Parts: sequence; structure tokens; C-alpha cells
Amino acid sequence: MAKPVLENMAKGELQKNMQLEVSPTWDGRNKKVAYMECFGRLMAGITPWLSLPDDNTLESKQRKQLREWALESYKNAVDPNSPDCLLWKGEGQLMVDAAYIAESFLRGFDTFWTPLDEQTKKRYINNFLGVRAIDPPYTNWVLFSSTIESFLAKVGAPYDTYRVNSAVRKVEEWYVGDGWYADGPDFAFDYYSSYVFHPMYLETLKAMDEAKAHNRIDYKKYWERELKRAQKFSIILERFISPEGTFPVIGRSTPYRLAALQPLALMAWYQTLPKDLSNGQVRAALSKVMHRMFDEQNNYNTGGFLTIGFCGNQPGTADWYTNNGSLYMTSLSFMPLGLPADAPFWTDAAQPWTQVKAWGGLAFPKDHRWSDDIKTKDRY
Repeated sequence: MAKPVLENMAKGELQKNMQLEVSPTWDGRNKKVAYMECFGRLMAGITPWLSLPDDNTLESKQRKQLREWALESYKNAVDPNSPDCLLWKGEGQLMVDAAYIAESFLRGFDTFWTPLDEQTKKRYINNFLGVRAIDPPYTNWVLFSSTIESFLAKVGAPYDTYRVNSAVRKVEEWYVGDGWYADGPDFAFDYYSSYVFHPMYLETLKAMDEAKAHNRIDYKKYWERELKRAQKFSIILERFISPEGTFPVIGRSTPYRLAALQPLALMAWYQTLPKDLSNGQVRAALSKVMHRMFDEQNNYNTGGFLTIGFCGNQPGTADWYTNNGSLYMTSLSFMPLGLPADAPFWTDAAQPWTQVKAWGGLAFPKDHRWSDDIKTKDRY
């Protein structure tokens, strides 16, 4: 999945060689948005894995090569002289994928942000500041803005507290309970709690706390509460996984494939799985889904890039904003790869997950509504 993207982009040839696909109902936006979507979303999923230390394994050699390509790709993404300089102006969509690039830096800060040369860092900061010209829709997009601003805070650049805190307050208003967020004022039964809300809310709060950006909001306390919500949602996602390794196809943006399971993967990487979920059952469940989706179905086009669809080539699943760069969000399920080989997630014995137990006549835990037990007040 990663090699065709990073090998080409490291040489400044992604935009030349990527076999691009767009939705049959494409809304006419500049197709160059696809390249930022492809790169930013891919890196948001694999920076934890690429940040592992080198060793003598074949996997490590693969990681090292991908890491080197990725660092060159990060430079090319903002180099105005590179053929692969990304589209940083002219389309509202770039706010979304600038946020995924910022998220990738947050997830692999020491490996991918710290080594960049000062000129490249300045280019990123200036481009992130330029995203403020975009007025986000009254939906999950407020977290794209807050993710960028919290990254700016973390690196000591000028940041906008209002953009962060207004996003925090809106997200709190949109929490409907038991791990679910509404995507704006109205609830939709989809996976946007997975795609955006839980991960980017956690990362916004964590980055602001690490930046010591103390103001009215106690980011650490908000983070502790949001972590519990994400844990509950990970329980729901684990229960969605059938014994056969499938999960419900609901809502819009279904071609994002395994991104639907991002909070479960994130809790595994954080090593904060709730007590009802063992490492062995989560690893077994995620592995089963990945094999079910990628072992036999044709999920790549002839150029080696992801093809539009959920499980195979299914162009009709695309929304008006979907291109095959969008689909690299599926890498967000790979975050547990960022755990070392001796982590319990890898060493614990595989165990049956909830639906295997339930449909196999085995004992399984009950599921009840979780209520917030952490209350927050403004500091002043």
C-alpha cells in the first residue's frame, strides 16, 4: 500500500505516475487535492510503525526504506520547486488533508518532524497558517482546524486558541453518549466518530496539554474524559466484527475501508484498551478483518494504487468528494504496528473476540451504557 506512494513521491513523481480515480459523481474540484489526501492520510496511519527503532529483521529493512522515502516526500510536499509540491491553496478540501499531515507529525514527531531542515519546517508552518483562510463547515471539520492549531502550539509556532477551544466546546455539544458523536447538530449513523472525532479530539487535547497551552480549558482533564469515551467506542467497534471478519457497512465514506476501526487500533497503540478487551482478542479480530478485506478482493488498480470501493473495485460506493487518494485512510487501522515486538499486543495468545464467543455458545461480557464520570469546568 505504502510503497507506490512513497517511492514515487520521494522522487517527485507521484503526481506523474499515480493512477488517479475519481467518483462518478465528482463535484468538479481540482483533482490535485487527491495527492495531498493520498500522502497525508497514508502517513497518519503508518508513522507509528515507521517510528520503531531499527533492528536486524526484514521488516526493519522495509521500514527503513519507507522512512527514508517518507522524509523525502515530506520535503517535496512543500517545496515549490518539486513536481510533487502539494496543492496548498484554492480548495477547501486541503484543510482536511493538511490536518492529516499535522496528525502524522503528532504521531511520529521525533521521527518525521524533528529531522526536517529548518526551511522545510518553516514552509509547513506557513502553509498550516494559510489554512486559516478556509471557513470549515459546521461538522467534524472543526477538528481539522483544531488539529492543525494544536500542532502549531506543540512546535512553538503562533496558534489560535479560539479555533481550538471553539472546536472543543462544539465537540462536547455534539457528544450524544455511549461513545458516539453527532457529525454536527444532527446525528448520523456513520463512522465519523471513527474517522475523525475520537482520534483528532484526543490528539488536539494531548498536543495542547504537551504545549502547556494553559487557558480556560483544562486540556488534560478533557483528554482523560475523552479517552474513556474512545474506550467505550472501541468496545462497540470490536462487537461490530463478525466471526467471519466482516463489520457493518453504514453511512457515507464507506470506501475508507478499515478506517472505520481506527479508535480500536488507536486504543491498542496507546495500550489503553478497556478491561473488557484483551490484547489477544483485539489482535485476532483486527487481523481477521484485514485478511477478509485484502487477501482475495482486488483492492488495487493496475497502477498499484488503491481503487475506489469498500471490498474490491466498487465505484458506486464513492461520494461526490471521493477519489482514490481519499482511500488511504484505511491505513489508520495499522497503528498497532507501532508497538514493539515484545508488547503484549503481539505476545499475548490469540483469543476469540466477542461475536465469536457469542455465536459459539461461549461466555461473553454484557454491554451497558457508559456515562461520563469526569466533569469539567472552565479554569476562570
